Formats: sequence, structure tokens, C-alpha cells
Amino acid sequence: MAFETDMSANYAGNADSHDPVRNDEEIAALQTAILEKLTYHVGKRRAIATDRDWLMATAYALRDQIVDRWLAGIDSAYQNGSKRVYYLSLEFLIGRLLFDNLNNLNQLDLMRAALAGLDVDLDKLRAMEPDAALGNGGLGRLAACFMESMATLDIPAHGYGIRYEHGLFRQVMKNGWQQEYPEDWLALGNPWEFHRPDVHYEIGFGGAIEAVPISEAAVRHVWHPAETIEAVAYDTPAVGWRGRRVNTLRLWSAHSADPLRLDAFNHGDHAGALAEQVKAESISKVLYPSDATPAGQELRLRQEYFFVSASLQDLVRRHFKAFGHVASLPDKTAIQLNDTHPAIGIAEMMRILLDVHQVPWEDAWRMTQAIFSYTNHTLLPEALEVWPVPLMERLLPRHMQIIYLINALHLGHVRKEHPNDEALLTSVSIIDEQQGRRVRMSHLAFLGSHRVNGVSALHTGLMRQTVFRDLHELYSDRIVNVTNGIAFRRWLHEANPRLTRLLVDAAGPEVLDDENALTKLRPLANDRSFQKRFAASRYVNKLALSDLIRRELEVRVDPSALFDVHVKRIHEYKRQLLNILEAIALYNAIRARPMDDWTPRVKIFAGKAAASYQQAKLIIKLIHDVARVINSDPTVRNVLKIVFLPNYSVSMAEVIIPAADVSEQISTAGMEASGTGNMKFALNGALTIGTLDGANIEILEHVGAENMFIFGLTAEQVAARRGLGSDLTDVIAASPVLAQVLASVESGVFSPDEPDRYRSLVDQLRYHDYFLVCADFDDYYAKQRMIADLWRRPEAWWQAAILNTANVGWFSSDRAIREYADLVWNVPAYVAP
Repeated sequence: MAFETDMSANYAGNADSHDPVRNDEEIAALQTAILEKLTYHVGKRRAIATDRDWLMATAYALRDQIVDRWLAGIDSAYQNGSKRVYYLSLEFLIGRLLFDNLNNLNQLDLMRAALAGLDVDLDKLRAMEPDAALGNGGLGRLAACFMESMATLDIPAHGYGIRYEHGLFRQVMKNGWQQEYPEDWLALGNPWEFHRPDVHYEIGFGGAIEAVPISEAAVRHVWHPAETIEAVAYDTPAVGWRGRRVNTLRLWSAHSADPLRLDAFNHGDHAGALAEQVKAESISKVLYPSDATPAGQELRLRQEYFFVSASLQDLVRRHFKAFGHVASLPDKTAIQLNDTHPAIGIAEMMRILLDVHQVPWEDAWRMTQAIFSYTNHTLLPEALEVWPVPLMERLLPRHMQIIYLINALHLGHVRKEHPNDEALLTSVSIIDEQQGRRVRMSHLAFLGSHRVNGVSALHTGLMRQTVFRDLHELYSDRIVNVTNGIAFRRWLHEANPRLTRLLVDAAGPEVLDDENALTKLRPLANDRSFQKRFAASRYVNKLALSDLIRRELEVRVDPSALFDVHVKRIHEYKRQLLNILEAIALYNAIRARPMDDWTPRVKIFAGKAAASYQQAKLIIKLIHDVARVINSDPTVRNVLKIVFLPNYSVSMAEVIIPAADVSEQISTAGMEASGTGNMKFALNGALTIGTLDGANIEILEHVGAENMFIFGLTAEQVAARRGLGSDLTDVIAASPVLAQVLASVESGVFSPDEPDRYRSLVDQLRYHDYFLVCADFDDYYAKQRMIADLWRRPEAWWQAAILNTANVGWFSSDRAIREYADLVWNVPAYVAP
């Protein structure tokens, strides 16, 4: 990569976004606001203020500017009788908000200047802000991008979720093994949120149903819960680009209705007096508690119903306040279920309409279907939630009554249209009678929604052909596709300001507002001068990532090497295992031919494995073991380095993605619904190595096959190969490179302290390779050699990199939200003049 560093010095300084020029009066006014917040809100004098004090004061001063826009948008929605979108998601991975809000309000340079005048470093404050621990991966990050885009497109919207006190977990590596510790992101306070103690709702569990006669022919069902807890609201403003609109992210915290049993406390049972409080508050403690036990399963269900019930009660109250009745609810309300977790909302809305507002069943069902739509994000069976019927009947008895009746009416209709087809009835029933009687929540979401969407063209097609095949045959117009998108403001403007500045210089400031303006870069792709500038901006980002790796791992990497990046949730279908096996094969080749002219490469991994997912945690351990051996082998001569960065987060991604040269998107074809990391990397000019899976296919259509490295079996070929069984010994025997790799892993070369550590993993690859790692290995290995060859031809490499950035404007979350607004929600979206 000969000319990579030619101009790096020109890009090493401050590279913030293109704020308008600010005058001294604006800077002074902002300084005054910050100092007032420091004194009267934080309670500190300037002379003794800590960095954290300055962070809080800065955030509060900025929040004041946001609030005026926020309240104006709320007032406008009420005055205009606007239809509102409600986005229900168990995750909102919003990351840090200081720079996000400054960037969207075009205040970044102004704030930097104001703080500099107070001898405060804005970048130091940025690093101090904790990531909001409200999500795990792509699902939560998509929700955050969509919230930003809905505000940008001036769509009145609320996000609803849970205010997790400790998030998923903080990942700590001990001797290569993942250890989980609670996140403490709220320990020092959250300056962006507003506590709303006056906005609270009772959430019931268990109990009995009373049928109260209201006429000779009708009864009203009254649910008497055995247990009631309180959902209390916390609001965070969600700022759109240029502050066009500010929407609300409302998160619920669980509290006991009776926080202390004083009688028990006074009798000396101090712990027992708090038992109900502990049980209630456990609902909002942790994201995705393990469901390996019955208690864990119950907590998961309680979490989902808790936030769904609070959200629906809240939005119905808001509608009733505005319009005085619920009859127009479908005309003024669109509820989007982000995956299957909130599917109990279908039954809860029916309960509210039937039992609280006395709406007749037929009208209530028509209204519910008109209000709800459902996004499916996965075809994996474990993610298509099912709940044991006994658990549902015990915890949510009224909802099970409603689900039984929905199912009975649905099956009655199917039986009438398709008599004597018992197999069809079994397939489309909400109740799975074949595996211990379970409620299929995805079926409930499908039947209770007017639109069901997949998140890539391939995924939507597979939905129609597999998990919803029979339901699709019955309701052929219900499934539509809306391919995922990403917020360019976060993943280009904010995460990669150097590249953003270059793009503005080259294509004009319209690239900041119109994602399609990136196509103006196409003619510059083979311009040698522009290539050098593009490469130089990448190099500075690689210096920053190299520094992060040194600080976190005490490993030094060469920023001029090829940065090959695989960062995402650790799962067998995402095939981090395939990547590390290829690294071993490369290592073997380097040792066999040490004098060859190898392309220097750094393989960078990051991601969390679910706490109870032992195989994924074993893969993390293997990556660490391989890294330890390779990084310490003098014969490799730093040609190959392996690193695993712990505790992957949005903020870490903002450092990694702009520095990546290669983007690993290598899931087993047909198993990744869409992916959004693939879009973020391509936007920043990384070249993708990937399978024909998820949105990789659509990226291929936009970027061109010559600018990506596609390998492996297609979804159809995967299905055919699985039909032959999962024994891959014949494939391994035909691949000497793979056979050598597996033999070294199995024999303990990378685990001399425990030679048999990976024997079961290798056995699984030989005899039960469901994710077809072995089947795709040779093709993957060959494509990696092609990548190494292209890296040695910088003009060709940077032409491909520039064309990636130039051609992925379609993957903006603004485009996705416009499609939802048109195809699903029937709401207007802002169109730039």
C-alpha cells in the first residue's frame, strides 16, 4: 500500500463536521449556559469541577436547546391531529449521545470552541460518556437508527422499550474466556433523560378472570391480577438531522407497588420485607436474562409483557386525551413490532379495547390489525419465540383467553376455506400442539398485523417459503419487504469526520443531506489524487484503532497492514469460527514459506456471546488461543496479527468501522436476515468478503461484483447440502489445507495446557457441521488470497473502496423509513426541497 500515508499528516488534526461559522456572541452565550448548569444543576464551582462535572453541565446545556424543539414537535402533533408511529422494541442501542446530538444540531464546532475557552477538552468529555446499555446488536442499533430517521423525516413518533439498569453485560476476558459483569452505565446519572414519576401504569400478572353480566346475552371480563407492579416512564429526546424534529424515546422502569412491607421489616425480617420490591425491579435490571431455567423463561415473558402493556396503555391514553374516544385509533396510530418480542401486544390491545373500552370483538380485531405491523428479523427457530401454554395461562390468564379465541376464529376460517386439511391447520395454528403445547408468538404477530415485513429481499423471500409459508398462502398480500438501513449521520458524519470532510470537498455539501449525492464520487474513483486523499483519511483512522488496540490489549499492530475486521455478536451462524480457521491456515502457510512476500494483515475480532451460549464462548476462547500463539511466533515477523477487543459497543464500533479495510460478512447463506454492519463498513469504504446472504445481495447489486469478494454456497445450495446430512468428513478429506488446520486444533497445538479443549468442536465440524463451515472453507480461503493480491495493487484497491462509498446511498435508514411510511404506516414523510 505504497501511497497510503502520503497525505496522512494533512488529516491528523481536528476533523469535525461542517458547522456554520459561529461568532463570539454565540460562543459566549453557550459558555454562560454551561457555567449556569455547572453551578445550579451540578452544584459545583468552576475551580473544583471534575471532568464528569463538565460532561454533565455540557449535556444539560445542550439538552436545554433540544427541549424547545422537542416540546414544539409534541405541540404540533396535538394541534394537527397527526398520526403517530409507535416503535416497540426490546432493544435501543443508542450509544453515546453527546456527539450525536451536537452533530445533528450542527453545534459541534461551536461547543468545541466554547469549551476550549473554558479550558475544557470536548474529546475528553466524549470519551467519559458511557454507552447506554440498552441493546445487544443489530436489532437494537437498527431501532436507534430508525428513531433518528423518523425525527429527520418529521414523522411524529415514540420509541418504547425498557430502561435496563445493567444492560446485557460488560464483557471481561480472563485468560481468553468471556466473563460477564453488570453494566453500570447509570451509576453516575444520565443527563439526557427526564424522569416522569407522574407517568406510571399498573401492570398485572396472574390472578383470575371474572365474567360480569352486562346484558342477558353478554358479559364483560374483568381481570383481577394476583400481582401488580408499576411501570414508570423515563423520556429521552431523539434528535433528527439539523434538529428538524425531536421525537421521544420512552423507556419503562419497574417498581413495586408496595416497595416495603413495613410489618415484616418491624418484625426483623429486613430482607423479606424487600422481597416484592426485588422481584418487581428484576424486570428492568438486565437485558435478555438467561432463559435456561423456568424462572428465567418467566422473567423474559414478564419483561416483554411489562413494557408492551405500559406502552399500549400510554399511547391509548394519549389518543384518548387528543380525540376523546378510541374509534379513530387506527387512523391516528401505527404500532411497529420490532421482531417477535413485543408480539404479546396483539392480545394486550385486544384486552384494552374489549375490557377497558367495551369495543365489540369484531371491531376490536379489525382495529388491532389496522394498527399493528410486524417486522420479522430472523428465521432461527430459537428467535421465533414460543411460550409454554401453562406459563402463559398462569402469568397472563386473560390474554390466553383472548389468544384462544383469536386462534379458534382463525382456524374456523381456515377449515371453511380448506376442509379436511389437518396438516394446514396444525401449521397455521397459534398453539403448537406437537411440542408440549406452546404459543407461537410469531403466528400471533402475523395474524394480528396488517403488514409483516422482512428486512432484505432474500430474507423476505425465505419468510414466504419457510417459517410463514402456509400463512403466506392464506394471506398472500400481507408480507412485504423493507430492507434495513443505517443512519449516515452516525456512521459517516460522526464516526468518520475526516472522510466526511473529504466527501464534502469532492461532491459538495449536499452529501450531508442527500444520501444519493454520494454517487457524485463515481467519476473520482480512478482519480489518483483523490485515491491518495481517501487512503490518507483511512490511515489516520487506522492509527486511532491501532492506539485503541495497544491500550486495551498491549498488542502493537502496523497501521499500514491490511485491517481485516469481523465485529458482531458471536454466533455459530455468523461463523467467526470460519474466520479463525482461515487465520490458522494462513499461519501454517507463512511458517511453511517464511521468505515469501506475504501481505501484512491484522485480523480484528469483537463481539459478545450470550451468557448461556457455551459453543460461542468456546469460539471466543479459540480466537484468543490462536492469537496468543501467532502473535508470539517470531517466524511470522508481524506479517499476521490476531486481536480480540473486549466489550464491543457502539462507541467502539465508531472507532473500528472507519479503520476497516475488509468487512467480514460471512454468515451461512440464508441465516442472516439482513445485517447492518455490512452497510456501515461499505459506506466507509471497506471491501466486503461475504456470502450471498441478507443484504449482502443488495449491496452486491449496488456496488458491483468487481468491488466485493463473494464466496460460498447460496441459500438454495445450503438447503440442498443439509438435505444430504451434516457429516462433512468427505469435504474435509478433499481439502488438505482444512484437514491440517483441524488436526492442529484438535491435537492441542493452540491449547497445550488442555490438549482436548477443542476436540468436541472439531468433532462437530466433522460430523454435525450444520453451519457448513467446512463446505465453504476452500472458497473462503481462496477469496482471502485474492484480497491479499488486490491490497498490493493500491490503485485498484482504492478505486473499489471509493465505489463502495459512492454506491451505498440506498442503504440509508431514511430510505427505509420512507418505505415504512408509504407501505406500512400510511404517514407522510419529509421530502427535501
